Amino acid sequence: MPIIAFGALTIALAVIGKQVIHLPPMWGMLFGLAILQLYMFFLKKKHKIDVSIYDAMSKVENNTFLFFFGILAAVGALHFTGFLAYAAQLFEMFDPTLVNIGVGFLSAIVDNVPVISAVLKANPAIELPQWMLVTMTAGIGGSLISFGSAAGVGVMGKMHGVFTFSSHFKLAWTVLIGYFASLAVWYFQFIYLGWY
Repeated sequence: MPIIAFGALTIALAVIGKQVIHLPPMWGMLFGLAILQLYMFFLKKKHKIDVSIYDAMSKVENNTFLFFFGILAAVGALHFTGFLAYAAQLFEMFDPTLVNIGVGFLSAIVDNVPVISAVLKANPAIELPQWMLVTMTAGIGGSLISFGSAAGVGVMGKMHGVFTFSSHFKLAWTVLIGYFASLAVWYFQFIYLGWY
């Protein structure tokens, strides 16, 4: 139970650090990791339980880390060079709802983490319901293909031969049904009822 509490605290620290102190979210994540390591040191001292979070993290595949580092660095480069401003113009040229639905399908191919990062960096002038829609479509749409979500990439790295592209693709139709069902719920809540 304390580990779950430390996980929630870490997320809260990342958000509070960004919103209140204006520090990068990475600060809150690393600070939470440091608190967790202190707790592990306490467990080792008091109960003779030797758990090292650094050893546990070292077992995660480096390819997964390199993938996310590389793709987020590429999004940062696109933002720095000004190309993401063109992406923001799509929201002005077309109906933002259709663009956001397309973002969901794009996140299945590229990955939902860099796609939502690109949308956030492009910062299009859209209303709150559209921001909710793009968050939802990128998250759910990323699961349409196994490598479209961080979880899928991580599981494929850990379960070689068990969880594969083809094994995921056999059930991808269920995710597609969920994708369109979530669009219907979004439309009913934000457009039809106007609940924000």
